[in-house]
Amino acid sequence: LSRERVRQIQTKAMRKLRRPQVASRLKGWLR
Repeated sequence: LSRERVRQIQTKAMRKLRRPQVASRLKGWLR
């Protein structure tokens, strides 16, 4: 993956994290 591609993925992930439902779901996966 190129750096730009990684940045795009991170940006999409951060947008999703702004939604409480998705963020709580991700926190559950990280445990």
